[in-house]
Amino acid sequence: MLVLSTILFFLTTFLAAGLIVLVAWFALQKVQPKTLPAEPSAEDVPRLLREEQLSSISIWARILERYDFIDIMTRQIAQADLNWSVGRVTLAMLLSGTIALAIVVKGGWFPGWVDAALAYGCSLLPYMYILRRRSRRFARIEAQFPEVLDSLARALRAGHPFAAAIEIVSSECDPPLSTELRRAAAEGNFGTSWAQALENLSARVPLLEVNMFAAAVQLQGRTGGKLSEVLGTLAESMREGASLKGEVRALAAHGRMTGIVLTVLPIFIAIAMTLVNPSYLAILINNPYGKYMFGGAIASLIAAHFVIRRIVDIRL
Repeated sequence: MLVLSTILFFLTTFLAAGLIVLVAWFALQKVQPKTLPAEPSAEDVPRLLREEQLSSISIWARILERYDFIDIMTRQIAQADLNWSVGRVTLAMLLSGTIALAIVVKGGWFPGWVDAALAYGCSLLPYMYILRRRSRRFARIEAQFPEVLDSLARALRAGHPFAAAIEIVSSECDPPLSTELRRAAAEGNFGTSWAQALENLSARVPLLEVNMFAAAVQLQGRTGGKLSEVLGTLAESMREGASLKGEVRALAAHGRMTGIVLTVLPIFIAIAMTLVNPSYLAILINNPYGKYMFGGAIASLIAAHFVIRRIVDIRL
């Protein structure tokens, strides 16, 4: 009976969300002029000029086009190297939030504001996964970059031009940096200047190391000089910086572990007390005001965890 009620509540909530989307779309239709110029079909547009659709659902795609954060999300999905559309991500966020809201409301364990906060947190899980994957990908690129610069410097000393050296290095290094370098080489060799190709590389991979590399190459193109020596010195500086970051991360790991222990310890204590003496915490759960105290305690634990992580997060 509980499972059936939960499913019915979820379907009702999701259908209500869909109804809101339809109402918003009809409202946008009234605001926009009804006669729009005909757009060419996907077959008539060249492959390189096609724009990726925000969603396969036309109604949802037109609603998403109204918001500025869609461009940021699109860029972050591409930086995470995921073949997902923005519409799929936003619908997954809506679905996970709706399921979480149905479960916590049906359970009746927390007050309403805690239910809303938990549902909002669960709706952010797909987006947090994208950000996590993006940060891991950037960390791998940052670790690969000094070695790639050394290989590029050796190729330049061997007499290869810069374009050929980039292609050689991109074919020898490992993903994900090889993918980005191969794309930059393709842009630089086919109709785009190398300055613009390097700027695009810096936009796709917004790391300090990549920006320094692009600035060094562009400066050498304007002033001249031995680019191989510049890249070798730059690679050595990046290694020293990576070593310093490793030491800082090792020192901050103790603080992060302390924060995790302090966050999880009250939960384990509550579970142990429930197993040893179930009636001890039953008073708190069954009391009308106990739910608010219980919800406040969980909110305080979550807030304290993020505060501790913020304190020990040392950025160089």
